[in-house]
Amino acid sequence: MKGTNVVKLLAVVGLIVILSMNGSCASSREEPTDNLLVLTVATRETDGFKRFIRSAKFFNYSIKVLGRGEKWKGENEAKTLGGGQKVRLLKSALKQYEDKENLIILFTDSYDVIFASGPKEILKKFQQAKSKVVFSAETLIYPDRHLETKYPPVTNGKRFLSSGGFMGYAPSLSQIVSEWDGADSDSDQLFYTKVFLDTEKREKIGISLDHRCRIFQNLNGAVDEVVLKFENGRVRARNVDSDTLPVVVHGNGPTKLQLNYLGNYIPRIWTFETGCTVCDEDIQKLSVLKDDEFPLVLIAIYIEQPTPFVSEFFKRLLALNYPKKRLQLFIHNHEAHHDSNVRKFLEEYQSDFSGVKVIGSEQNVENADARNMGMDFCRQNSDCEYVFSIDVDVVMKNSDTLRILMEQNRPIITPLVSRQGKLWSNFWGALSADGYYARSEDYIDIVQGRRIGVWNVPYISNIYLVKASILRTELREINMFQSGRLDADMVFCQNVRNQGVFMYVTNRVEFGYILSTANCKTAYLHNDLWQIFENPEDWREKYIHQNYSQTFEGKLIETPCPDVYWFPLFTDTACDHLVEEVEHYGKWSSGSSTDTRIQGGYENVPTIDIHMNQVGYEKEWRKMLQDYVAPITELMYPGYYTKADFDLAFVVRYKPDEQPFLRPHHDASTFTINIALNRPGIDYEGGGSRFLRYNCSVTDSRKGWALMHPGRLTHYHEGLPTISGTRYISVSFVDP
Repeated sequence: MKGTNVVKLLAVVGLIVILSMNGSCASSREEPTDNLLVLTVATRETDGFKRFIRSAKFFNYSIKVLGRGEKWKGENEAKTLGGGQKVRLLKSALKQYEDKENLIILFTDSYDVIFASGPKEILKKFQQAKSKVVFSAETLIYPDRHLETKYPPVTNGKRFLSSGGFMGYAPSLSQIVSEWDGADSDSDQLFYTKVFLDTEKREKIGISLDHRCRIFQNLNGAVDEVVLKFENGRVRARNVDSDTLPVVVHGNGPTKLQLNYLGNYIPRIWTFETGCTVCDEDIQKLSVLKDDEFPLVLIAIYIEQPTPFVSEFFKRLLALNYPKKRLQLFIHNHEAHHDSNVRKFLEEYQSDFSGVKVIGSEQNVENADARNMGMDFCRQNSDCEYVFSIDVDVVMKNSDTLRILMEQNRPIITPLVSRQGKLWSNFWGALSADGYYARSEDYIDIVQGRRIGVWNVPYISNIYLVKASILRTELREINMFQSGRLDADMVFCQNVRNQGVFMYVTNRVEFGYILSTANCKTAYLHNDLWQIFENPEDWREKYIHQNYSQTFEGKLIETPCPDVYWFPLFTDTACDHLVEEVEHYGKWSSGSSTDTRIQGGYENVPTIDIHMNQVGYEKEWRKMLQDYVAPITELMYPGYYTKADFDLAFVVRYKPDEQPFLRPHHDASTFTINIALNRPGIDYEGGGSRFLRYNCSVTDSRKGWALMHPGRLTHYHEGLPTISGTRYISVSFVDP
């Protein structure tokens, strides 16, 4: 990173540097201003500091960084007010400038500050203030409320001094800090406040406050006053109360997250004209690496609740475009219901990965503890470079997801995934006062893809990539997920925010979505069959024939007999699961005419069968008919519009020694759907349907294909004998 190298150089030589412009920033370059120098304190290079440097670089400010390599001793809110260390460092730095009468020094915090405009504008506004020193101002008084009455009255604007940003002539600033003799842990804010409230000193030095936020915008107490202003490929912060465009935006106090939001745009991170201008900065190219050179990644998989389509999750995991021998797996399965899914996956594929650690349901490890274990599993392995944490309810459709996240080269980054057709997603754009969800102004645009980029956000969940270097430094605490009152993901994000580490969400490409687990059933053999309402797209992918959609293109619909249509409907998996489900239920009818399951208790043409309502599948079956059969009906029988109602829908079993055939009959339906559930010539011999009026038979049944034909009057038909094996079909009498 070029910005990082510049900062490291500053730390070594302690010199003033002119931060050069390049890339997307070049069009806003200003010539260096010799009489303006920015001083800031940064004892470590945080994400916030990097952002500050980027914004300074954008406008070509001259920057000198103080305190690099020092241990921070101030501002531990639990014990002391802090900040005195900044005054000491400034006092020392100003000694070499105290006789430079024309040099203007801008002193500002860096971790929570962004420049919104350049040196020329800030110098112009400073000169217009007609003061030797201008401090930023804010609405709230801090740290001593008893000093409020000593402040000069203000009719318009902010009344109270803030030490987070100020500027003035070097000799004047040197005169102020020359009186400092406090400890590093003392309050810088209180020190500057007392200087300002000393009328004699204030007037002698020439100190004023930026009451109307023309230069400095402190967000604490003013969040609702500040909005984004998009203009000519640039973005400013506008104070709507004072109608000003501040140059320095400071997320002081509890407003760090609001600054992060503003920092997604200011000064030209994202605009309507350019889109994202920094998305390709510091990209880590993986295409140049050989397979054995890829970073070692721990994929931490969490199965914390009954979840549909777990077998499909593992298939997508195998499809990841990343060398398997550079992947390790950590699997926490809290649900005994999913033991078989995990076991089957590992039996077949464990050897493909470089290592596997499983925390099974029998160990009864809770969610937060398991997530701590997953992070620590990587943290303790010096070869591990990333943790890719993913919950099993994430449908990762993009096989390049891991590579894309890694190439973005962020400390923590998540791909945008949301519930299909809903605004619910895996990130929050803002937090409420009590730390829960709040909707940011841009949330909907990001979720719906109207704004594309890489976004700094306060909360992520479900799936994210974490650099192991962060786990061993800022996030080295083992307990990152556990708290008495918050969910594990909220605790994690809170801890990350507290350490000043930024979390990002990218929506630059489509990644996938999140399953609904609200009504995940566990009582059946193949519970995914019941997901047609909750997760219709996944149900379709698993159970509807891959060529089904071609039927609407005039392809694949065959007419083996007059007004009999044959088309692909079910996958092999759908057929197998339906057969296995009814066999698992096992309560087949006797094949006699007496049948208490139907109205009247008498069946004229009985079969050995199990009705859909016996296995609790009636409403799901109707939904299948409505979504996938009704459109074909309307296509092939123009002018007829079905409601897909039925009294009888059932699976029939034909066996030579049980019921081999079915005598000629009419169906009690407007039309009938007959789906072959297994394979002739392999699972059974014989079988098929014969339409007597047309002397036309369909004997070469295709597994998963549906026969659709009129029921009453015209299509008198019979079931041909099954001579060996077992034949299964699903029959629906539609619109009786």
